[in-house]
Amino acid sequence: MLFTVIMKLIRPFFKPVIVLILVSMVLQSCTKTQEPAANQVVKIALRDVGHQLLLSNQDSTTVVPPIQDLGDNRYQLQFNTPLSIHPDSLVQQVKTSFKKANLPNNYITEVQRCSDNQVAYSYQMKQDIEQGIVPCGGRALKQDCYTITVAFYTIKTTTPFAYYAIPLVLLIIGLLLYVKLKSKPKATAQPISTNAKTIGSFTFYPEQNKLIKHAKEITLSKKECELLSIFIAQPNQIIKRETLSKRVWEDHGVVVGRSLDTYISKLRKKLQEDQRIKLTNVHGVGYKLEVE
Repeated sequence: MLFTVIMKLIRPFFKPVIVLILVSMVLQSCTKTQEPAANQVVKIALRDVGHQLLLSNQDSTTVVPPIQDLGDNRYQLQFNTPLSIHPDSLVQQVKTSFKKANLPNNYITEVQRCSDNQVAYSYQMKQDIEQGIVPCGGRALKQDCYTITVAFYTIKTTTPFAYYAIPLVLLIIGLLLYVKLKSKPKATAQPISTNAKTIGSFTFYPEQNKLIKHAKEITLSKKECELLSIFIAQPNQIIKRETLSKRVWEDHGVVVGRSLDTYISKLRKKLQEDQRIKLTNVHGVGYKLEVE
């Protein structure tokens, strides 16, 4: 049932909704590219890696050579003295230095022998560490001349459309419902009665059985309403008990005892908020509505 109502409301906007969804699919499916690291920051981080490797070889005097920028986000550190490299230590040292420099986690590290440029050890690190390719360290690389090359690569990630589609569609439907409901013509308030009468500060609506005073609504019973209509028609005049009983009760085939007095009392309480109105008892004769 709810689905049917919603479809009826959005049917005029069906084509715009489809267009918006297609545009959203294009925008939200666009790839996000992680930018490569700044040149100087990478060089500083790699010099720190070289420093740590020399220290792990008990070498505190050799100067770390300048880092070479090979282009295409590739950097090379070449040692001038032989040293041994333990793969596990290398992975941790590079990771630590890059983290301190706030460098991307997407890179490939290669260790090559200087003599034949053969790769002695390499690994790949990704943003998601669990997806990185880091072989077991195994044995340390024997003491030799090595160059370490780090190549940063960009990662393109695609945001699943489903992640945005449902909230987007709900938002569009909500906006369309809001526009639809706002555009509906407001119901015109119908006049309560064209037969309203004024009594002091009250407005009496006999057809609706109610009194209204300053927006406050006072409900009347049918008998109270009939009695008040009689009094309003003859204000400040004594109306006999027999007349009231006959018109309100006996004309309808009902014979009453003290019902008249009971309803008069109720009506008097509802009118007492206006001191200019009094419903008085004329002993032995009847009642009179006094209006100043």
